[in-house]
Amino acid sequence: MTGIRQQYTVKDLGIDLLCDIAGAFLFNIGIYNFAVNAEFAPVGVSGIALILRYLFGLPMGIVSILLNIPILLVSYKLLGRRFLLRSMKSMVIFAFVLDYVMPIIPFYDGNPFYASICTGIFSGLGLTIVYLRGGSTGGTDFLVMAIRKLFPHLTIGQISLVVDAVVITAGGFVFRNLDAVILGMISSIVTTMVIDKIMYGLGAGKLMLIVTSCEAAVAAAIEEATGRGCTFLEGQGSYSLDEKKVVMCACNNSQVIPIRREVHEIDKGAFIIITDSNEVFGEGFKPIEMI
Repeated sequence: MTGIRQQYTVKDLGIDLLCDIAGAFLFNIGIYNFAVNAEFAPVGVSGIALILRYLFGLPMGIVSILLNIPILLVSYKLLGRRFLLRSMKSMVIFAFVLDYVMPIIPFYDGNPFYASICTGIFSGLGLTIVYLRGGSTGGTDFLVMAIRKLFPHLTIGQISLVVDAVVITAGGFVFRNLDAVILGMISSIVTTMVIDKIMYGLGAGKLMLIVTSCEAAVAAAIEEATGRGCTFLEGQGSYSLDEKKVVMCACNNSQVIPIRREVHEIDKGAFIIITDSNEVFGEGFKPIEMI
């Protein structure tokens, strides 16, 4: 029935586990096999764990779990029991892969700049896989998700960038090298770009608002030219106080020019606003249900 939350099935659990393993492998390659030898602190709790490994030789996975405990307690009420339980599963898998799988893979021992780029790419891919399943990897991810609950207009990548800046700066002091801060910033920015591009960019489009007195003709022309439907909104000019219709149309980037052309041919006095839309769900775009 509509409005009832679907049950979490064995199939869902299996898909989550596969995504967790894939995400853990990609994320930890970036953190462990690229960042360790380059001596910079990347993102979040993993960056703190790397710093503690450098100072005391502690295992990064176990340290990550221990650091997560107070963050879990702080975030529990805001994020909810179901989200935290799924995220704890991801957190344990990530820690296991970090401590017992990554040491088998050779370290990258090349240019630190390239290492920071690869850290950002692999970390971003790994985190995105988990985020797309509605989970998290623990650590500052919980804080990021909690902040996004309070400020939904901010993207995950933007919030992560601010939170990670604290860890990156601490890494610079520990490694006593300004390059460590720069490399950490590069990896964090790349991670942000990868997350935002995959989670938002691939479903991005344009939202067009067209103020016109020929709304029916404009809507018909848009549908004929692009196959996109429109919605009529009520409007009123602040100067003339004339009643006007606002034609709202969500479209792909490639459809903006054809729509502008059709509107111009019908009503040369139309007023057009074109803005980005991070994600568009519904018929003709992405399905509303989560993957």
